[in-house]
Amino acid sequence: MKTAPPTETTAFSTEVIAHTKAWLERAVIGLNLCPFAKAVHIKDQIRYVVSSAQTPEELVADLIRELEFLQEADPAKIDTTLLIHPDVLRNFLDYNDFLDVADAAVEELDLDGEIQVASFHPEYQFAGTDVDDISNYTNRSPYPTLHLLREISVERAVDAFPEASEIFDKNMQTLQKLGLDGWRKILGEGQKRA
Repeated sequence: MKTAPPTETTAFSTEVIAHTKAWLERAVIGLNLCPFAKAVHIKDQIRYVVSSAQTPEELVADLIRELEFLQEADPAKIDTTLLIHPDVLRNFLDYNDFLDVADAAVEELDLDGEIQVASFHPEYQFAGTDVDDISNYTNRSPYPTLHLLREISVERAVDAFPEASEIFDKNMQTLQKLGLDGWRKILGEGQKRA
C-alpha cells in the first residue's frame, strides 16, 4: 500500500481543518444533512487534506494523488477524503466548471464506479435558485472542497438507509425551518466563510 501523500501542516492548514470539522459536526451531522457522515466521523475514517494549490492545474495533481491514495487505502482506516483547497477556485462558477475536470480525472484513472467526487463550496448555488436561497446551504462549506467517496461505501449507506432518496427533500425542509439566521447561529462566529 502507498504511504499517505505528504501534506504540509501549517497553522493555516490546521485552522482550515478545524473550520471544516466544525462545519461537518455542527451542520452536516448536527442537522443530519447526510445521515452517512456520522459513522465515518465517529470512527475517524475521514481524511482531511488541505491543498496548497494556487492554480487548477496544481489542484488536479493533488486530486490525482488523493484519488490514487484513497483507492489503495484500507477502507477500515480511511473511508473518504475531504480535499480542501482554500486558495484556488474561490469563484463558484470556476469551481463548478472544474467538477468536469475532476470527473475526467476519475475516469482517466479507471476509478469510475469505484470513487466519486461530491462538491462543496462557500458560494454553492443550485441551478435555478437565488444566491441566498437557503437550499444552497446544503452544499455550502467553509472552503471549496472536493469530497472523494468510495462508491461501495455509498451503496452500503444507501442500503442501510432505505429512505436515502428522500434525503434532499428532508434537507430542504430542515433548512427552510432553520432559516439563514438559524444557520449562522449553528455555525457560530468562527464560521463566517460558510
